[in-house]
Amino acid sequence: MPRPTSPATKVSGRVLAVLAFVAVVAYALDQISKALVVDRLVEGQTVDVLGRVLQFHFVKNPGAAFSLASGSTWIFSIAATVVVVAIVVFARRIRSVAWAVLFGMLLGGTLGNLTDRLLREPSFGQGHVIDFLYLPWILPAIFNVADVFIVSSMGLLILLTLLGVGLDGTRSTTPSDAADEGDASAHRATDHSADAPAHAADAPASGDDAARPVQDGRS
Repeated sequence: MPRPTSPATKVSGRVLAVLAFVAVVAYALDQISKALVVDRLVEGQTVDVLGRVLQFHFVKNPGAAFSLASGSTWIFSIAATVVVVAIVVFARRIRSVAWAVLFGMLLGGTLGNLTDRLLREPSFGQGHVIDFLYLPWILPAIFNVADVFIVSSMGLLILLTLLGVGLDGTRSTTPSDAADEGDASAHRATDHSADAPAHAADAPASGDDAARPVQDGRS
């Protein structure tokens, strides 16, 4: 007789649907934006969108996110493939919607840049990633929509870790929570200790005093 699936190992369809939806949205936005840039701009062209706050600057990046480590495209292609496979395998363990959003953003962003590396020039596995987002006032690097989703997933990872939210959606006890609980327990213990004398004073006499009859003064 087959053993029933325990709640700890049961796959959450709702969480997987959230992960898949976020991944598809991130991937679609990345690929559509890159297609528009390639179609409308010339490589090296700069377009002011919000003055010096946001610019479109079309470049082809052979390296990692934010135009880093140029010349190691095949290494990042392999690494991205490993990340995608790991997320797909690991997704069955997720029970938290927040973690599903995190992995969805990471999966969609990673697939977006991996698609460029696999299918764009100059060759399979060494294709150059399309970058075009430029914030000259704060960041010297040029990036794309996939990079935004990847970095956002890392930010959400830090937040969930600080909040103590696990993959199953439950929150672990943080040191501050434990300290607050300890203070509350100590306060309750103090209250009980203060009430103890009052309860003792109100208690009826016991033993010989309770059993001794009242003397009426006659011998």
